[in-house]
Formats: sequence, C-alpha cells, structure tokens
Amino acid sequence: MATYQPWYHGNITRSKAEDLLSKAAKDGSFLIRDSESIQGAYALCVLYQNCVYTYRILPNEERKLSVQASEGVPIRFFSVLSDLVDEYYKENMGLVTHLQFPVQKEEEPEEESEPINVPPQLPPRNFTSSTSVNDTKEPHGESLKGPEPVRPSLSDTLLQRLQHLDTSNIPDDHLKSIQDYLRNLVSLDAEQVQTGNFTLPYLKQVTHGICKNLQSEISRTLPILEAFQKVLDQQMSPGIGRLRSQVSSESSLPVAVRLEQITRLLYSIEEKAKVAMYDGVGYDGGHRRSLIPPVTFEVKSDVLGISTKMYIKVDVEGGKVYFKKSKDGPEDKYYMHNKILQLVKSQKVHAKLVIILEMEKEKTSRKEFAFEDSKKREGFCQLLQQMKNKHTDKPEPDMITIFIGTWNMGNTGPPQRITSWFQSKGQGKTLDDTADHIPHDIYIIGSQEDPLGEKEWTDILKSTLRGITNISFKQVAIHTLWNIRIVVLAKPEHENRISHVFSDSVKTGIANALGNKGAVGVSFMFNDTSFGFVNSHLTSGSEKKIRRNQNYINILRFLNLGDKKLNPFDITHRFTHLFWLGDLNYRIEMPSSEAENIVAKIKQQQYQELLKEDQLSQERAAGRVFLHYEEEEITFAPTYRFERETREKYAYTKAKATGTKYNLPSWCDRVLRKSYPLAHVVCQSYGCTADIMTSDHSPVFATFEVGVTSQFVSKNDPSSVSQGGIKFMNCMAILNTKSKTKFFIECHSSCLESFVKSPEGENQEHNEGSLKVRFGSQIELTPIISDPEYLLDQHILICIKSTDCEESYGEGCVALRAAATCKADFHIVLTHHGEITGSLTGSFQLQTSEGKQTEKLYDFIQVERDDSGAPKGRNAEPFGRSTHHMPTNISNPSYMGVGYKTGNLSEMGWSYNMPPKTSPPGSHVGKDMAQGNLSPKKTAQDLPVADDGKPPEMFDNPLYGSRTTSKGGLRPKEHLYLPEAFPASPKSCETEGDRIPPLPMPRNRSFTCSSESKPQPPTTLQLPNVGKKPVVPSRSEGGMLPGSRPPLPMKSRSGQPEPQPIKPRDYRDSSELPSKGRPPPRSGQPLPKEVHQEGVQPAKSSRPVK
Repeated sequence: MATYQPWYHGNITRSKAEDLLSKAAKDGSFLIRDSESIQGAYALCVLYQNCVYTYRILPNEERKLSVQASEGVPIRFFSVLSDLVDEYYKENMGLVTHLQFPVQKEEEPEEESEPINVPPQLPPRNFTSSTSVNDTKEPHGESLKGPEPVRPSLSDTLLQRLQHLDTSNIPDDHLKSIQDYLRNLVSLDAEQVQTGNFTLPYLKQVTHGICKNLQSEISRTLPILEAFQKVLDQQMSPGIGRLRSQVSSESSLPVAVRLEQITRLLYSIEEKAKVAMYDGVGYDGGHRRSLIPPVTFEVKSDVLGISTKMYIKVDVEGGKVYFKKSKDGPEDKYYMHNKILQLVKSQKVHAKLVIILEMEKEKTSRKEFAFEDSKKREGFCQLLQQMKNKHTDKPEPDMITIFIGTWNMGNTGPPQRITSWFQSKGQGKTLDDTADHIPHDIYIIGSQEDPLGEKEWTDILKSTLRGITNISFKQVAIHTLWNIRIVVLAKPEHENRISHVFSDSVKTGIANALGNKGAVGVSFMFNDTSFGFVNSHLTSGSEKKIRRNQNYINILRFLNLGDKKLNPFDITHRFTHLFWLGDLNYRIEMPSSEAENIVAKIKQQQYQELLKEDQLSQERAAGRVFLHYEEEEITFAPTYRFERETREKYAYTKAKATGTKYNLPSWCDRVLRKSYPLAHVVCQSYGCTADIMTSDHSPVFATFEVGVTSQFVSKNDPSSVSQGGIKFMNCMAILNTKSKTKFFIECHSSCLESFVKSPEGENQEHNEGSLKVRFGSQIELTPIISDPEYLLDQHILICIKSTDCEESYGEGCVALRAAATCKADFHIVLTHHGEITGSLTGSFQLQTSEGKQTEKLYDFIQVERDDSGAPKGRNAEPFGRSTHHMPTNISNPSYMGVGYKTGNLSEMGWSYNMPPKTSPPGSHVGKDMAQGNLSPKKTAQDLPVADDGKPPEMFDNPLYGSRTTSKGGLRPKEHLYLPEAFPASPKSCETEGDRIPPLPMPRNRSFTCSSESKPQPPTTLQLPNVGKKPVVPSRSEGGMLPGSRPPLPMKSRSGQPEPQPIKPRDYRDSSELPSKGRPPPRSGQPLPKEVHQEGVQPAKSSRPVK
C-alpha cells in the first residue's frame, strides 16, 4: 500500500512538498502526496532545475491509476501506486525528467501520551470460586514475577465507602437493602457486565424497592400535571370532550423515566402558561416574548453652562423614552422610538452622548447628556438599539447579537447558578447591569472536558437562559467529540431564518486518532449571511507550542463545514463571519522560576506585560497561526490554572511521577474572529466570570454585534432594470512557489450564477522562490441582481489555481462596497491552509442599476470625532480635521487582507503587509484599534496627543489610506484622483506641507462628523497657492461641515463626469429634517433645492464599465 512507501507523504500541503524537494536539491527528486483538489487522487511532485513540476495521478472507474503527463505519451494504467513509480523510473515517460531520488518523510518527534479521560476501571472482582490464581494458565513465554499485592474486592470497597457516610437520615429498611446488595449482589451484576449485559438487574431491584413510595407519588402526580397542561394548551378546543392521557402511568417504568416525564411536563406547563398570558393581554406571543423591564438612568445635562441632573427612563417594550427632572417625577414628556433618529457617542468624553430627536415642523433637536460612566452609556445605547429593533417595520433584521462562551469544565459538573456567564459579568470588558435582560439572538456554547450528556447539558443551558430572558431558546445544533462539545441555541423567531446547518469534528489527539484533543464545528446560514463556529481543545503543555500550531492547521484543513461549492477555500474563507473559540492551551512562555512574579503581576493587573509573553500572541504576530483573525483586547486575569472552589489562588504546580510539573497562569481560553472585509462586526464584551469555580478554568464570554443580510427582493420593475457588471482589471499575482505551471483566477460569489474562470496569466521572473503572474485580460462578472442595495453587501472570493492540477495557490476576498462610487484598486494577501502564499493586486469597477440604500440598524449609533487640541504646523490635518482622531464611518476594514484605493496612483492602501501599530504610552486603545479595526462604536477611547505636541501615529484605514511615513511622521495619502478644478502642483514644490489634502470617500449609509460643529453657510474651497502652506479653516468657518467638504474627484474622462455619491442621512450638524418620503438624490435625478444650494452638482446615472 502507498502508505508504507518512503516517497508517499500523505496529506501534506503543496508548500510543504515544495520545501522538501528544495532541500533535496537534486534533479529527479520526487515525492507523492494526496491531491488537494480531487478526493482519492494523488499529486506527483518532481524537482528539475530548481523548479517543482506537479502531475496528477487519477483513478479511473476501475480504481486503476494513471499519470496526466505530456500530450502524445500513451496513457498507462497501474493497479497500485508502487508499480506506477517503478515504471516512471524509466526515461521518456512524459515527465520533465525521470524519477530518480525519492524524498522521504521527515521524522516527527514522538508525542508524549497525554492524560486521557476514560471511565474509571472497576476494582478486581472477589468471587467465591474454587479456581485459584495458581490454577490459571499463563500465556506462552511469560513467567511469574512474584506475587501481586492483594487488592480489596469491589464489594469490600463499596462497603467501606458506605461506612464513611452519614446514614442517620436513611430509613433502616432502605439501609439494609443497600448493604445486602453491596455484600451479595454487586458481584452478580459485575459478572453480567463482563458477559456484555449492562442492564444491572439486581441494582434495579434495589432502586425499585427504595423508590416504591416515590412511584406511587409519581402515579398520583402525573395525571394532575397532565390535566393542568391541557387546560393551558391553546391548541385544544374547549368542546372536544375527554382526551386520553398522553403520559404513561405505568408504575413498572423506571423511576428515572417517570421523573423525566414530570420534568418535561413542568417545563411545558410553564411555557404554555406564558403563551396564554401573552395572548390574553394582546402581546405578541411569537418572536417578542422577552420582557425587558423599564430602566432609569441618572444623567447630567448642560443648560446655558449650568449642569443639571436629569433622569432618562427607557421603556423597551412600550417603545418610549421619558425625560424627567426627578426620579419619581411625572412621565408626561416622552419620545416614541421613531422620533429618536440617532445616537452620537463622544470619543473624547467616554460618558457623553448626544441624542438626535425629531421635533415638529421637520426640525431636529440635539440633546447632550453625561452618564455616570461609559458602561452606563453603553447600556443605554444597547437598550435603545433593542427598542429600535423590537419596533421596526422591517420584515427581516439587518443586525443581530451573538453570545459566545467557552469553558473547560475540568470533568466536573457545573454549579447551581451559571447566570453570570451568559450576562457577561465578571472581569474584563463586561456589560452593564442595565443590559442584563437583553437577550442575544444566538448563543454559541463551547465546552471542553465536559462530563455531562448532551441532553443534560442543553437542558441546563436552556433553563439558565429562560431564567434570564423569559425565552425558551431553540436548539439549532449540537456536536460532540469525546468531551469536546458545541451547542447552538437561537431565539424562536429565528427558527425559519436559519438553514443549511452542518456540523463536523476533527481529532488531533495522539497520531490524530484520539478525540481527547481536537475540534467540533457548526455552520449555518442566517438568511443570506453565512456563519461558522469552531470549538477546539488543543494539545496541552507549555513546551508543545509547535504541536498546537499543527493542531490548528489540521483543523483548518480537515474540518468540513459550509458551502461545499467553495471546495478550493478552507473554513477561513467560507463564511461571512467565522468565530474560533475554545481551550487553545497557549501558555505564558516564561521560566517556571517566574511563577511567583507572574502571580504578583496578575494581582496588580499588569496584564499587558504578561501578554507580551503569551504564546498565541507571539505565534499570531509571526504569521504561524490564526492569520488575519482578530481578538478583542484582553483586560481580564489568566483563566487557568486555578485551585477549584476559589478564584483567589493559582495552582501552578502539579506533582507527577517524573517530578513537579509547572502550569503557569495563562490565557488558555480564547475567542477569535474573522470576517469578510467591510462586514459589520463589533465586540461588545470579552472577559471571564469570577463566581463559577467548579473547574480549574474560568468560563470566558464574548458578545458581538454582527451585520446580516437577507434574501433580496427588488422593488424595481425587472424589465426596466439595467444589467449590472463587475470588471476586474490589471490583476497581478506574486506567488511564493517554485512551480513552473500556468495559473488562472477563479471567482466565486453568491451574487454570481456560478464561478468564473479567467484566461491563463503570463508568468514573469521574480525574486528567488517566487513567481510573478500578470493577468492581461479583464475578468467580467455578471451579478444576478444589479440593485446597489443588494450588490454593495456582496463579496467576491478569489482563488489562484494552477492549470496542471487545478490546485489552489492562494485565496482572498474583495468587498464590492469598496467600489461603491468609482473604480477601486485592491491589494489582498493570498493565504492557503493557514499560510501566506503571495499577494494579488489590481483594480475593479462596479456598475449597478438605479436604487437607493436603506439605513441599517447599526448605523443608528455613531461616534463623533472630537477636534479639540488638534496639533498645528506642517503635520496638521487640512480642513480642520484632527489627525489623531480616526474616521468611524467604515465598518470593520481590517478583518481580511484587503487594502483599497481609488484612482490611478501607485501607492497602495492598507494591507496586512504593514507592520502592526503600537499604542502610545498611557493610552487605552484596544488591540483591534491598534491594528486599524475601525467599526462603528469601536472607538470607545480617545487617542491622546503626545507630550511633545506631535500627534501619535495615525492608524491605517483602507478607504482613507496609510498616513505614516518612513520616519514616523504623518502625511496625507493621495488615494483619489485630483479634481479637475484643482491644478496639479509641480513636483518640485510638493513638500510635506504642500501636498493636496486627502479626499476621503464617505460610506453611502452614514458618515461621521463632529457633534460640536454649528451649521454654517456653505463655503467655497480653493486650492492653496503653490509654495505656501494651506490655511486650515477654523471651526467657525465651517471646516467640518458636509457642505464645505471638497467635491469628490472627477475621473479624467472626456465629456462624462463621475457620478457623485449619495449624500447619506446624518442629523448631527443640522436642525433641518429631510422631507418625509423624499428619497435621497440619485444620480440622473433632479436634486432638491436645498442640495443645489450646497453646491452639489447633478450627475449622470449609473457607472458604465470601461
């Protein structure tokens, strides 16, 4: 068999095969691996003149193997792989060179066996039999090594345990029956077990006798409960007569079964009573069952410079917000949910919030409040968002919240109460008490070393959530691998929105055969958005970092989830949102002698110093695992290894036969995520509990606000809708490979009828070990729907494949939203099986039909840019915008290796090749923000100006561009075409201070501007004279007004101006409310009078593809 041949390497990756052949460095060196593109096929890799050539070995219908060699060479069939290899040692067989030197597999280090959780062994039996030990025959070739010590029998062991128990509250007759069983009958049950009968008949006799009174009580109680249930059952008509009992009243059934019947009945009665009450008071008993009590917030409001205490009461169920002067004051002044237009969070003052309200005569009012702290403000925002969602007239949601929890249970059952876990209470980034009763839409619970059965665990989870939210959550999926488990629960209202549910598991224990370590995963579609969740338990031990990395790669390659049509892509590219949770077992890499110092730093909450030594952070920074994943900043103590029943002491030493083993306190339990570019996802909490102490691990929680899309139904007449188009141009790939094959691009997307292949690219020489491939032909894609509301939410998955064996050499993703207004350049990092394999650059253009975009729920909350303290001088931001405040109107730009720019300039935008940014000393910027992860509501902290007066380093944003110079200074980056009204400056005069100001591209949905600026008349913007520094308008001159922004650039195209982007709805700088029912101006339509007064010129409709 192929498995035992020295040249057969199994399922190693293509890049690993190339590395092994490169090390061999001899022409004719070869190996065979499994094909990545066709199951059951192989790939023959041959080295010749420092290049790797790959040939597919395919089986036919009769399972005979043949090589796809050069044309004109007769095809030969072989029954086994070894015969094929022997034949191709001959010359002139159609290969680039004949096979000469087999490359053998690298020897893997022997794995130490890890403790495996198996059921406890029974003590040896002590049967009264005439057969003695000396009478038994020994196996051939073995001899006695002396008498073994006599071990107590099972009967004696259990009787001794009984003697150590307090039996004073046990009736004498029951105690006697237990003693009789342990003395005389337990050995008979043990014999039955050894013969394969696991029914334990004698034990059942004893329990039946003990529960005799309970049986009679159950027989009396069951009919009562069943009758009560029927009274509450709304499906039963009052006049249908008597119905037979659906619950068996036979007392012969086991007690456990009958108790389970009672438990089910009690739950059913509770549910039916709730439904009956909801229906009785006219409340929607379907998907709006959660009852969130009204919450009152104490705030301060500045009126004419005088701080006044006020109270705001939020009634989510009633859809009202009350403003009161005293806590118990009258509730006569309130606003309905549809009159609250927007919330604007201050970035500088973390407790400040501006509420935009709709007043009479289409005016808006801005009310500014200061909450007690930032957590109270977040709780208020979440309640209002929940209220908006509950009373929306949209048929489908565009945003949901997800709870993710991971807990290594330590083979011990949970305590009585685990509510703090689901309420995100404890250490770290936690939710405010006011958000306790807000239910999440989906709950993902991952457990490791879970000793419970599936039903028992899900019952506990459902019961806990029912107690918190008053909702009976539906089980979407559950999957278990040994003691690793994942459970997915969802609100009942989402039951019909969730489809295409898949689950799978991968073993990564010893020899990848044992399931004590590994992963379980679940994937599904929520309407039109794909989700993937992976719960993994990786190899333990501080010294086994490399083994953990390999565990991750194996899970990535072999976990089979999601759309099977996306076969070229692993799970990192198959889902709009992918969440990876579990006991990843990465440790703090410090000497064991530092244990006491580590504990001391934990007590002082010096987490950042310890996180520098965190193995997972180091491996991610080196690009070895979790490429392009994001993790919220860790602000909680290490979750492992505690002494059980306390969270005050770490048990970092463990006595073993080989000596003392150290388990330094570490962040073993983690939650990471990866989403498509420009997809909306915001982490609301990330921390661990402090009151669940049955395990040596603390449970970890994370909650996310996630944007979703629905099945799109166009409101336009199909006959009048113009066809849309997507065109990719000037694509060039740089691949890390020594292969000399030809390559093509393959595009996949749910907005296409099927995948699309490009013509072959032209290979060009590049650096050693890499290849440049230029794709001269344009790639034209035709979307199934051309409406911009649909198309701008779509993504194109790109795969670079070889023509010889159609295996992937790298994958990436492009967001169509990047080309919303004009042609966009892109730069994506290609990855394959968790490795960086190259990059792809180019540009693409989007053509859509007429249409407007509706506002999303996650646009309801915005973050202002504070302009106070802006630095002056050559590095000052033009037009009055402070460089150290980030734009917040772009959702999540940094989750994939994508950088965008518009125009024809040579410099690229943001990409993963850029070094990670570090936060300025003393700032509290999270890890996501330090890497440019700019989502709405993400900028919870203000970025300070350094002591020397220079602004800190600007974070990169793909739609604004990199602003860092090689010397660390700041400069605007010219990402857009210069407007035709702006004459180009001579190169000799283009100094740092004289560059043309950047022209950011706003989102169509909303944009962010300062909440402090006042409405001003529109101003005319002029280019500063060459050689002079640009004059920065003051705030009073309207520098921050939307109307005073520079016009969007016109493409250098004869006679055809570039369409202007739709002006998004924003209430923060105007007291005028747009006329009701008036749609935003579309290109090709007459603009409203007010818009013309602001100087916006009408533009042509659609964006023709050149």
